[in-house]
Amino acid sequence: MPDALIAGVHEFPERKTAKSVLEIQALSARAALADAGLSPQDVDGYFTVAGNPGVGPLATVDYLNLTPRYVDGTTIGGSSFVAHVNHAAAAIAEGRCRVALITYGSTSRSSGIAVGTRERIAGEYVDQFEGLYGISTVGLYALVAGRHMHVYGTTSAQLAEVAVACRRHAGLNPLALYREPITVEDVLKSPMISSPLHLLDCCVITDGGGAVVVVHPDVARDLRKPPVRILGSAEAVAHAQAGHRDYLTTAAAQTGPRALAEASVSHDEIDMAMIYDSFTITVLMTLEDLGFCKKGEGGAFVSGGRLGLGGELPINTDGGGLSSNHPGMRGIFLVVEAVKQLRGECGERQVKDCRTALVHGTGGTLGTRHSGATLVLGRA
Repeated sequence: MPDALIAGVHEFPERKTAKSVLEIQALSARAALADAGLSPQDVDGYFTVAGNPGVGPLATVDYLNLTPRYVDGTTIGGSSFVAHVNHAAAAIAEGRCRVALITYGSTSRSSGIAVGTRERIAGEYVDQFEGLYGISTVGLYALVAGRHMHVYGTTSAQLAEVAVACRRHAGLNPLALYREPITVEDVLKSPMISSPLHLLDCCVITDGGGAVVVVHPDVARDLRKPPVRILGSAEAVAHAQAGHRDYLTTAAAQTGPRALAEASVSHDEIDMAMIYDSFTITVLMTLEDLGFCKKGEGGAFVSGGRLGLGGELPINTDGGGLSSNHPGMRGIFLVVEAVKQLRGECGERQVKDCRTALVHGTGGTLGTRHSGATLVLGRA
């Protein structure tokens, strides 16, 4: 089967905008296709999230004036767009399409949507059993963080190291929402949102969007820029398992080993990683479950500058969801930044001689049910 390649990417630059969700996707699609040297007429596969009235695949295909022969509306939270890259590669390998377009758009910040706080729960969903108690997304992650601290001795200062590294990288990204440097002490002094998570342990809320173009290798031969190879991929969903699941193990424990094995890549060969950072605890636990360190050793692993540029494993070089942008689903930005790093386009925040990158998206909430999607990408 042919290996699909990532040929074009674009990140919508505005963190608060007057544009609509559909317009954000249209502008991003046009820019990503131009980045690949392609046009909308070349697109025969389309991927985006479903579930939001008026902005799912049907409305977006109409707005973009596309006529795809393959459509995928998989929606598994923030990891959806990481999974879409995997799905696009599979569809291309099966001959169902040759140029796959993935788009996302959100106006959470300008619409006043408080991502992560308590939401109104529809009665027909399983969340009705938790919604009675007023649980919130940040509350669920706080419970997981507290448990990790209790079992392994992880400290708030160690969690803060993640936020500090991301803010350092955000300072080198002109598009990042927050660019002023912060220290571990700044994180610990920021307001407590849900113990033990402080304000600076939590992702920002922004508008935003982006697009990714995945193509058949035959198409890639005629492109202007070197494409990025998809070396390995995996997806999983973790849930309560009738009360038997270990809440200190994430879906990354399933997807990481499978994606790395498919890519025939070891942890030491990963030059940088884009890790979903809805909260600092998300990053710490994901790194453990991906196998970069043993379970319970995440606190020590994220300390000492290891996650910063020049460190052993630079992560979230765009500033991440903690400092750059988080419109509600951040997976597409993980792919965009990894591709730019592999193409050597990141300027001051460029990882030296970046040849292999790992992307991991998390969707849903660690405390109840969540998804995980991992990609291993390589320079062509």
